[in-house]
Amino acid sequence: MAHHPAASWFDNDLASGLRQGLLIGAAVLVLVLPPASPLPNPEPAPATPTRTLPERRLELGGTVVSNDARLLAQWVVASADNGDRHFAIVDKRRAQVLVFNANGRLVGATPVLLGYAAGDDTVPGIGQRPIEQVRPAERTTPAGRFVAQAGRNALNEDVVWVDYDAAVSMHRVRVTTPAERRLERLASPTADDNRISYGCINVPPTFFDAVVWPAFGQRRGIVYVLPEHKALEDVFPELATTVAVPAPPSDSATRAGS
Repeated sequence: MAHHPAASWFDNDLASGLRQGLLIGAAVLVLVLPPASPLPNPEPAPATPTRTLPERRLELGGTVVSNDARLLAQWVVASADNGDRHFAIVDKRRAQVLVFNANGRLVGATPVLLGYAAGDDTVPGIGQRPIEQVRPAERTTPAGRFVAQAGRNALNEDVVWVDYDAAVSMHRVRVTTPAERRLERLASPTADDNRISYGCINVPPTFFDAVVWPAFGQRRGIVYVLPEHKALEDVFPELATTVAVPAPPSDSATRAGS
């Protein structure tokens, strides 16, 4: 077969032209197209903030309390028996109520009026009786642990129900019967004359509005009522393994007011 030098030259020239064209086109693209941006470094995920819970610690702020009240408060704080709720301790022997925040800091203390009759139990079904049928010997403020809840009584007053079934609540003191001298009883320096109610816990109106209602008016809380006849461990068995803390010398001093 005969060779065709002209055709071979043409093919070589064409291939060379194509290569030059590709090189020129690539150079144009480099000049026209913007340089590629580097991929951004991914930002680290924000760290989850660590929530620091307030320390649970009994803080009485110098308020004088009984040894039983101190012992029970220490156990409540140490065991977190109250959960994350405010709690109150009613000391019947001293006619005093102590209101604490959830972590054990005392919010306030005040004298109170209590059931006329001494005793740690309620008469079964007493909450269903008309008040005029409750005999003086049955007018007790029961001892124990109660889940308290805000509500309204038959007089449409704001109250904190302590034992709803027994119709025992914590409320503002009433002065509808002047002969009972309820305000004078609250202001007296001793607890001897603070037994006058049908079983409810009467507190000064200013203390109810400033301390009790803010603590228990929006959500449930725990109210511990100390016994006056029974042993503390009989009413609160969990305290049986708790070592009692000696009362300070000032424990016998006049009770603190609101």
